[in-house]
Amino acid sequence: MAAAVSVYPPLESRPVKNTVVLFDVDDTLTKPRQLVKPEMLQLLSELRHKVAIGFVGGSNLVKQQEQLATPDINVTSLFDFCFAENGLTAYRLGEELPSQSFISWLGQEKYNKLVRWILHYIADLDIPIKRGTFVEFRNGMINVSPIGRNASVEERNDYQAYDIEHDIRPTMVAKLKEAFPDLGLTYSIGGQISFDVFPTGWDKTYCLKHVAEEKGRSGAVYDKIHFFGDKAYPGGNDWEIYSDDRTIGHKVKNPEDTYAQLQELLKSFQHEA
Repeated sequence: MAAAVSVYPPLESRPVKNTVVLFDVDDTLTKPRQLVKPEMLQLLSELRHKVAIGFVGGSNLVKQQEQLATPDINVTSLFDFCFAENGLTAYRLGEELPSQSFISWLGQEKYNKLVRWILHYIADLDIPIKRGTFVEFRNGMINVSPIGRNASVEERNDYQAYDIEHDIRPTMVAKLKEAFPDLGLTYSIGGQISFDVFPTGWDKTYCLKHVAEEKGRSGAVYDKIHFFGDKAYPGGNDWEIYSDDRTIGHKVKNPEDTYAQLQELLKSFQHEA
């Protein structure tokens, strides 16, 4: 990975210093839960020489490390900003920024009640297969999967088609909203097999506060924030940041589409620089 050994200008000295480009991970930079392609990393490295770059995903940093880097290269060295769990866990130039805790915000009693409901619902759910890890606890949210996060790639693909046909996740989200109307939670469908549950306002727009705070750290003011994501529709986990007034949204179909759109954006930056 040549991108990891490149030396980049300081954030405040990038050729296009007022711009940061942020990316979703699954189905934007990589196929869901699969490794990023070398050509994507190379293009990101070229981009990083012009502007600041970062990713913002719902998964924890361990999974993003697995998809975007290698065991001997830290993912935090490949991006200026690494926003795991929508930015609730955040890194800037390899250094961790202050984080938030879902469990502290919600409280243990309410959390237990929520998880009990979810596990009962999934236990009674009639779907072709179930694997394991139906509720994954993360720092800033929980991730819920009716089939279980231990499903294989083939099982994920099969379940995604089944879910689209039978509305398994949308129906479960609707039932959760009915059961817990007063918890102040948002339910966001993303990826192939799961959905995220987090406090309202802790969606991907949460990471934008870290971007705004860069003015006080290095003096860089990002008045142009590009975001690339595939779930850029109401109910999708990219919608809030894609449609936010602070961002310039780019809806993509898959990593190949991201690559093509990014090439065009890079050309425009080369004219600006």
